[in-house]
Amino acid sequence: MPRPASPRTSGSGATAATRRRHPRWLALLSALVLLGASTSQQARAEGQVQLQCSGTLLEARGQAERRRATSRLKISLGLEAEGRTADQALGLLQQRLAAVRSALQALAAQELRVSSPSTWQRQDEKGRPAQVQASLQVSANLAPERLQALIRGIGSLAGVRLAPVSTEPDRREDAQVRQELLRQAYRDALNQAQPLAALIGRTALTPLEIRIDGQELGMPAYRAMAASAPPPFNPDELNPPRDQLGLLVRFCAR
Repeated sequence: MPRPASPRTSGSGATAATRRRHPRWLALLSALVLLGASTSQQARAEGQVQLQCSGTLLEARGQAERRRATSRLKISLGLEAEGRTADQALGLLQQRLAAVRSALQALAAQELRVSSPSTWQRQDEKGRPAQVQASLQVSANLAPERLQALIRGIGSLAGVRLAPVSTEPDRREDAQVRQELLRQAYRDALNQAQPLAALIGRTALTPLEIRIDGQELGMPAYRAMAASAPPPFNPDELNPPRDQLGLLVRFCAR
């Protein structure tokens, strides 16, 4: 008796079945692609700001600056030591750091920061044998009236290398100062645009866009070097801290 025929499992049968199901997947994929494209275009459209002006577009850049009173001095110094071995150099560096830390504490220094030490081998030089050198950095804030004690006292300690001193304002005033700078910079831009608008017969100015860029500057002072004779170093002779702000304004002149 002949055996019953089994279901077809050949490659042509599988291809035919796939072709019968393919239109549904193709339709779903097409819908997803169209939806993604639509969403992307909508996001780009929402992220764009269209500036419309029924008159003449004018641009002006305003600037404002304010000098501020010095509230504190920001100081930094390098500390160095050397020895025949790394252990000797680091030991001496630690002793010098203790002296500097004690002196800064006596001056009521705030926000004292000490970096991790580093060492390197100095090769033989003419008249100088090879040594291991160790160094680190120290920073802190001081009251302006402590400038003389910093330079003549701490600056004269062994292994100390003073860096330039910078001045800093009272940070509690930052928000108020920035508001004043914004008003002054906008007024400066407006004062520049008004004569130009009048020149072309436009009397009304409407701001369309304002781009702000600001920079707060703690002006560097002179390099603090120990002096051998009076007069003392005067903190009032340091460059005071200064805030600057600039903005670009696009006006529609009608």
